[in-house]
Amino acid sequence: MNTIHPMLNIAVKAARRAGNVINRASRNLDVLSVRAKSANDFVSEVDHEAERAIVDTLRAAYPEHAILAEEGGASGRSDYLWIIDPLDGTTNFLHGFPQYAVSIALTHRGVLNQAVVYDPNRNDLFTASRGRGAFLNDHRIRVSRRARLGDALIGTGFAFRQFAHVDAYLAILRDVMHAAPGVRRPGSASLDLAYVAAGRLDAFWEFGLSPWDMAAGALLILEAGGLVGDLEGNDGYMTSGNLCAGNPKVFAQLVQLIAPHLPSELRSQPQAISAKRRA
Repeated sequence: MNTIHPMLNIAVKAARRAGNVINRASRNLDVLSVRAKSANDFVSEVDHEAERAIVDTLRAAYPEHAILAEEGGASGRSDYLWIIDPLDGTTNFLHGFPQYAVSIALTHRGVLNQAVVYDPNRNDLFTASRGRGAFLNDHRIRVSRRARLGDALIGTGFAFRQFAHVDAYLAILRDVMHAAPGVRRPGSASLDLAYVAAGRLDAFWEFGLSPWDMAAGALLILEAGGLVGDLEGNDGYMTSGNLCAGNPKVFAQLVQLIAPHLPSELRSQPQAISAKRRA
């Protein structure tokens, strides 16, 4: 039986409160207030309300902890840092496309410790605590066992905010489409990573992610026996925002496929450490 860590328990409580906000709002999409943060990047009043529900819950339990949230930015200084995306997949949500999630992670001195990805549409709750495994609705999950890219279902995300490396991305996509029988772009990175942890996807890659897109999903995958790295398979993905993840065998093959297409600015720094060591 999964004995939940006290800090994870608070994160679950916060995620469910945010999910309630999102579900209520999903019934009245036509009256929501929405604005563009930048080209193709939208924020709604629901993002802000869901984030407030999360932050208020975390602050009530741990007032001394620091917070990094997508809409509210960074606040506080502490060895503990909560990394929050209150609604990952806002564009999907605004169109009534039921693929979005709440993502909450906790780091301690820079190391991922707790993770929650909550899908309010399906009531799917993905959780992980460092060293304790990953779970979906209290059932242990593991990454898939597929050994070949040629048998794999691969997830990805489009760089919709900036297009500096679109040619490299399209070259990688072309090769993945040739190598794998299926490629999917559902539009919520945290949920895509949770699907890798649960074996629903065999691997995933994307450019230009933010920490709140990756943190919870990365710990889920690591605790489910998978690997997470940058586009060359090294650490540093939380800083660069360029991420590749998957079960160990497909991960290695995907990294090998990606490598020839990387421009110099997307390559790892020399001091990067192998992602095969658990974060």
